[in-house]
Amino acid sequence: MTALIVAVSLLIGVSLGVLGGGGSILTVPILVYLAGQDTKEAIATSLFVVGVTSLAALVPHARAHRVRWRTGLLFGAFSMAGAYGGGRLAEYIPGTVLLVAFALMMLATAFAMLRKPRDGAKRAARPAHRDLPLQHIAVEGLVVGAVTGLVGSGGGFLVVPALAILGGLPMGIAVGTSLLVIAMKSFAGLAGHLSGVSIDWGVALTVTVAAVVGSLVGARLAGRIPQDALRKAFGWFVVVMGVFVLAQQLGSAVWAHPVTWAVLGAAGAAAVAGWAVRRTRHRAVTTRE
Repeated sequence: MTALIVAVSLLIGVSLGVLGGGGSILTVPILVYLAGQDTKEAIATSLFVVGVTSLAALVPHARAHRVRWRTGLLFGAFSMAGAYGGGRLAEYIPGTVLLVAFALMMLATAFAMLRKPRDGAKRAARPAHRDLPLQHIAVEGLVVGAVTGLVGSGGGFLVVPALAILGGLPMGIAVGTSLLVIAMKSFAGLAGHLSGVSIDWGVALTVTVAAVVGSLVGARLAGRIPQDALRKAFGWFVVVMGVFVLAQQLGSAVWAHPVTWAVLGAAGAAAVAGWAVRRTRHRAVTTRE
């Protein structure tokens, strides 16, 4: 079992190093189902593992100049403030509602990441040496932090799209900068959990060491993967995790109900129709050129 935990922990690190996200969503199930920890202990341990692993993955990204320190530090600070408010609000919302909303949010994020950027959006991407305006960082950091505080997870899944789509950063820069933000939020969250949860440091350090090794490998791979391929890989990874979370939270009665499949069918048809329209327009533009 220990060998399996180590092997899967390597994937946690690779995910963080390459995609800038996926750590908390992968770590908690590993600690619960493979290491046999209870949910609260797994969440606290996950914050330690993800925080340390994010810092380790940050180093090669920083050496490759794929981190914007001012943007990351400010975004992290505002996210921590938003996460506190979201965490307080989460006390009044049922857990199932939060996780279903989280899954839907992940799917919406994946759709935004998988959409082919328009030419204007590509031109709007900022050069690697420029930082985002303070007002953008403040608004996006507070919103992302609030949502993260509500659902208790999803740091990288929210930070990377916020930096890449809303902030206009190149995908590689967004991944590197997100690691700084994730580390800040993870250690802040860990501090809040340690007062009421004890951690099995033997398991925590075993998972962390394996994840750190994976993160260093992933960070090296990230610099060699084309931006569009990195964006698509991140998007499809979020789709898989979003569907998994949604399937876990919705009961079998919901999945067996005809209305559910009618809605899913309509959504699928709309997606195919949208893809066909975009492809037709692209061909028309190519023909005119």
